[in-house]
Amino acid sequence: MKLSDLLAGYDHQVLQGDPELADVRAGITYDSRRTTSGSMYIAMRGTRSDGHRYVRDAVERGAVAVLVEHPIAEELAPRVCVVQVANTRAAVPTVASRYFGEPAKEMNVVAVTGTNGKTSISYMVEAVLRIGAKARVGVIGTDGYRVGHELILVNRTTPTTPESVDLHHILRCMRDRGTGTVIMEASSIALTRHRVECADIDVGIFSNLTPDHLDSHGSMEQYKQAKLRLFSGMCRRAVANADDPVSADIAALMPGAVTTFGIDAAADFRATDLTVEAAGTRFVLHHDGRQRLAQVPIPGRFAVHNALATVAACHVLGHDLDAVVDALAVLPPIPGRFETIQTPAGVSVVVDYAHSADSLEKVLSTIGGFAPGRIITVFGCGGDRDRTKRALMGEIAAERSDLVIVTNDNPRGEDPETIADQIIAGVAKTGTEHERILDRRAAIQRALSVAKAGDVVLIAGKGAETYQIIGGETVHFNDMETVQKLAAGSLAS
Repeated sequence: MKLSDLLAGYDHQVLQGDPELADVRAGITYDSRRTTSGSMYIAMRGTRSDGHRYVRDAVERGAVAVLVEHPIAEELAPRVCVVQVANTRAAVPTVASRYFGEPAKEMNVVAVTGTNGKTSISYMVEAVLRIGAKARVGVIGTDGYRVGHELILVNRTTPTTPESVDLHHILRCMRDRGTGTVIMEASSIALTRHRVECADIDVGIFSNLTPDHLDSHGSMEQYKQAKLRLFSGMCRRAVANADDPVSADIAALMPGAVTTFGIDAAADFRATDLTVEAAGTRFVLHHDGRQRLAQVPIPGRFAVHNALATVAACHVLGHDLDAVVDALAVLPPIPGRFETIQTPAGVSVVVDYAHSADSLEKVLSTIGGFAPGRIITVFGCGGDRDRTKRALMGEIAAERSDLVIVTNDNPRGEDPETIADQIIAGVAKTGTEHERILDRRAAIQRALSVAKAGDVVLIAGKGAETYQIIGGETVHFNDMETVQKLAAGSLAS
């Protein structure tokens, strides 16, 4: 595809070569190491490096076109077309969407943002449409990229929402596999870095806003503004949580285009009469003057909020409400999201991704509502991430547990002992019994060994992740897999 077609209508300046003659035929990349003959290299600024430093490497590997934010001091081969734009990250969505044939325009695209619930809502929407409407649905998010059970293998460089080049590549793959609807997670970082632009989003879902990622955004106001970008011209319609005050901001941005859901506040889709049990939650769904009995096989108010968001979004997309509600009742387990098993000793184990103060409190409050015995919580906090939440999470865990075992999450480049110290500072305020066992497998084993029939062990923070990042090393580790092996006695003590 000619570079001139990729940039048509986009403000740019040609520094070298002719966009009419530059034929981008081998893909687009922002990693010079993946540049091949005939490809286009985009120099993007990252948090740790600047892609402009690798322009020469990309050209030597065969790039025929380069997109930059400023002229390159080095002399480049005359065959290469170099184009300057004000912000390469902002330009990528236009270029990538066009290169891959604007695949989003041929599918219904739903984007979910909010502090908690993005992955759960994505799983719910996919399952409800697959079960209730026999639809072929694509999922893009924290747990990977797939259409149904078919994985889409794309190099992963971001934890939640892929870079724009990768996103449009994934969307093209999904379109080519006959996908009718795509549900994707839109993180605050992705929204501020232009990753989901030009994705032709039909419905944007807002789940909630609670303190998290303040190391990246600086304040709750800036964090909120990052989330609101999704509803500032990026989606056609919105589904918003009326129990969260941010829904009023969304309504102001999109008057007449917002469908609300909630439990406490008046909403288009409202749940009342909640009955929470270990096996799930029953409630009465109110919509458009009608009442329906509904249930979701996950316990807790947070599960009902996620279910309401799912029902509202599917209804906005035009799906039959009764079929959606019926499908909600038979949802399969969501990996790493209140995923529960019972050991042969009669101990219930819950594995959950809760990694913020709010999500941890919600999960523990739910467990407290049905646990017949003690609650034992095993968790840690990620390194090189928001330090301000660690003591608070320790305090919350201790207030709602009988025993807290502080362990490693993904310490990354931080000292694990320091992270544990900061968590325990919060635990110590309560006087709750606690232990420090940094080896996560040993911590889980300790929890299972002291738990008795009727107790509930919560293992929080990593959910369905299959790895731990310790220092510069990434090693295989999965909480549920570890629990299953330990409970079966197949791992040595």
